[in-house]
Amino acid sequence: MGDLLKIEGKIEFDVVEQAPERVVSEMPIQPGVLNPYGVVNAGAILWFADVTASILVLGSSRPTEGMAGFPLAITLNANFISNQKEGKFKAVATFVKKGKKVNIVRTMVLGKNDRLIADVTTNHVPAKS
Repeated sequence: MGDLLKIEGKIEFDVVEQAPERVVSEMPIQPGVLNPYGVVNAGAILWFADVTASILVLGSSRPTEGMAGFPLAITLNANFISNQKEGKFKAVATFVKKGKKVNIVRTMVLGKNDRLIADVTTNHVPAKS
């Protein structure tokens, strides 16, 4: 098989604000999220936005393995506008539509000086047990 490429990374972030209509998270830019070009991998940005959106939809609930009602993303639309090599990103998730069956969340990922990094919209439905 020859030499296979091994790639690993680490993504982590902190929720710094949580309210019923808005969640704000901050993710440090560290080697585990960088692509070979030296900027944050698009997948890491999307993961950061999606998990922040899921926390908004969960509200005061805390996720547990296999829980009924966990907000499963059924649609993700991401527009990547910019990127950066160091510092941190901030994700701000707010509802576009808060419903019983479908929730739509817009998450803006911001970089240094609140420069727009990504505009992500996710649609979530509650998982069945």
